Amino acid sequence: QVQLVESGGGLVQAGGSLRLSCAASGRTFSSSAMGWFRQAPGKEREFVAAISRSGGTTYYADSVKGRFTLSRDNAKNTGYLQMNSLKPEDTAVYYCARGRSVIEGASPSGYDYWGQGTQVTVSS
Repeated sequence: QVQLVESGGGLVQAGGSLRLSCAASGRTFSSSAMGWFRQAPGKEREFVAAISRSGGTTYYADSVKGRFTLSRDNAKNTGYLQMNSLKPEDTAVYYCARGRSVIEGASPSGYDYWGQGTQVTVSS
């Protein structure tokens, strides 16, 4: 069983930054891709970013490209989502997820374990 725990969310003003962390239990974290998704009230869950097992490949949604950076430390079983230049439309619950293979894309079906989420609120 894999458990994922997100942290680092909070309230920030527009233009500010936050760094989310995703801590994974179990040794399988380093063998899989990792993804981040978000869900705003009344909206469907949407893809934010993904990173390959090795960390050498990353994908970003167009809405966050150039502002968010996804990285991982396999030795610590932890992934990080650095979010800069935050906008009110970034307000959502952010979820990390473990990929089913070494590299995954934007489809939620490519991920098998999910964290419980962390709230990010960006005020204008």
